[in-house]
Amino acid sequence: MSKHDFAAEEFATRRQRARDAIDAAGLDWFIIFHPVSIRWLTGSDAKSYQEFQCLLISAKPGPIVVLTRDGERNEFRDDALIDELHTWGGGEPEDPITALEAVANKYGLPGTRIGMEVPAFYLHPQHYVRVQQLFGDSLVAEATNLIHELTFVKSPTELRYIREAARIADVAMERFVLCLAVGRTELELAGEVYHALLTSGSGLAASPINLVTGDRSCFSHGAPTDRRLQRGDFGNIEYGATFKRYTATIGRQFCVGSPTPRMRELYDIVRRAADACLAEVRAGVPAVVPHEAAKRVIAEAGLDRGRVHLSGYGLAPGSPPTWAEPLYLFGGSTSILQAGMVITIEPPVFLSEERLGARLIDNVLVTEAGYEWLTRFPRELIEGD
Repeated sequence: MSKHDFAAEEFATRRQRARDAIDAAGLDWFIIFHPVSIRWLTGSDAKSYQEFQCLLISAKPGPIVVLTRDGERNEFRDDALIDELHTWGGGEPEDPITALEAVANKYGLPGTRIGMEVPAFYLHPQHYVRVQQLFGDSLVAEATNLIHELTFVKSPTELRYIREAARIADVAMERFVLCLAVGRTELELAGEVYHALLTSGSGLAASPINLVTGDRSCFSHGAPTDRRLQRGDFGNIEYGATFKRYTATIGRQFCVGSPTPRMRELYDIVRRAADACLAEVRAGVPAVVPHEAAKRVIAEAGLDRGRVHLSGYGLAPGSPPTWAEPLYLFGGSTSILQAGMVITIEPPVFLSEERLGARLIDNVLVTEAGYEWLTRFPRELIEGD
């Protein structure tokens, strides 16, 4: 993603919505660490989330300020829509929190009411503690999802990018099916998928491909290995495609040769669970409702012990290691589905004792009346040679 991928008016709307949310939370300033939040407000796709970086935004009109490592200065300059850029480090070590203190003093943050994100992967614990110490009593809120919740409903431009990512994901699945054969290794098949993705216009997705076969089919997120496929193998593949960093995911179940009755049974249960989940998807429905529908199908089949994963989640542009956003089809979720949200549908069954597992993964756009398919590759059990 880049500032060039959206009209200036869309960024202006995003910024105003962010300021309004900060003000509604009773805050004067908000400090953002999550790269998806920073990307949504600026367009930056820099890998600086690997080290300390943050964006400062006030409730009142004022500059959008970014502090990042010096190695990303040029990328932020060219691709990010920001008002003030400050960097730390470079050719020699520098303490980023000392740099943050100087920036905070310049813009008058001390003594105001400050909130901050505390994201799972992108704020190191030692930096978190020192940011707390730096701002002391001024730091009054950890509102980690304040920006994320503004991003759940996608704009027309975002949806155009997601539809293109879904198209590319379908193309790569076609390639996978053509290459599925006895004697190929899992890694070789993964290479075919990545080749199809990248040559069809996808960027690198935030999470790597999952591809398991044979006894490994009970692994819910197994990476490909040098294992060679054998006749009779059951397997599962999941990957993401991206366009302008917007992600579409797809997962399919396959068998090398003819499936056993148990394999087909597991596939049928998972598909019926996904269909039950989909039947409850529409604007205004609590996100837990589709999850409970899928859960019932799996439980009635006596396989609730194999339901080791949530039934779906929201899709963000994504930064490693995840493309998920905090919109979950899961027990205890308080989210309400809205038209314009993009969610995955993927209730699974993974049975350790049988060394078998099954999962279908599709993406849909939530609408007022129901949903629109984004991934379109056929959902039938794939039977390779």
